[in-house]
Amino acid sequence: MSDPFFFGYGSLVNRRTHGYPEAFPARIRGWRRAWRYSRSHKRTFLTAVPAPGVEIDGLIAAVPGGDWAALDQREAGYERHPVPHPELVHRAARQLAAQIYAIAPRNMADRVHPIRLSYLDVVVQGYLDEFGEAGARDFFETTDGWDTPVLDDRAAPSYARHQQLRADERAFVDDALRALGVRLVQP
Repeated sequence: MSDPFFFGYGSLVNRRTHGYPEAFPARIRGWRRAWRYSRSHKRTFLTAVPAPGVEIDGLIAAVPGGDWAALDQREAGYERHPVPHPELVHRAARQLAAQIYAIAPRNMADRVHPIRLSYLDVVVQGYLDEFGEAGARDFFETTDGWDTPVLDDRAAPSYARHQQLRADERAFVDDALRALGVRLVQP
């Protein structure tokens, strides 16, 4: 029996943040990304929200040994949802079932808390690696919540899985935020 799969749409798209060797670019229908405040983490995180007619790119990866507990620990504060087969398009040579993590509605609050730039950088770096500039631009277009300010913590990254970005990757993120009119705040 093969391992179960999950669909990552944020930092899990960046292969530098995990050790899931069996991973494939994928697209999911019926979901959209959004920045939401998580009560359990007391921070703003990326989540998936149901959105009929919308499609987003991401990465599907096998959960080694079916050890959901380890992945659930990494994704604490999120709930897993099964993805019906027709909603998942991928490049794997076989049919796969997957689950997607989303912040539980009871764990969300209408509170403004800045998005950490070190977190956003990791996400966009993953999209640049997997889907190129067009895919990274699509990430910005298919994500809600850009009215949330972004905390410029690059000098002292607060995101646990932060990565070093090349100058062109940083410029891409900075240009996209400027184009969206996102307000940067200093620590």
